[in-house]
Amino acid sequence: MPDRKDHIARQGRTIALLIAGVGVLWIAATALGGALDWTQRTRALFDLAALAGFGLAIWMIYGLWRDSQKDKD
Repeated sequence: MPDRKDHIARQGRTIALLIAGVGVLWIAATALGGALDWTQRTRALFDLAALAGFGLAIWMIYGLWRDSQKDKD
């Protein structure tokens, strides 16, 4: 079981880094867009990319939750 718990913990850290990374990149893209006067269309592209990244994180969290449920049986 320790290998299983280590795998779940490692996957949780990966998801946390993904969420933090997407957040930082989204903030940076928003700041750059304001500073460089990007069009709304370009800014929306980065917003959609961030939304996709956060959606991926939610999907990964769901998979992690399902994997952790296997340990309960």
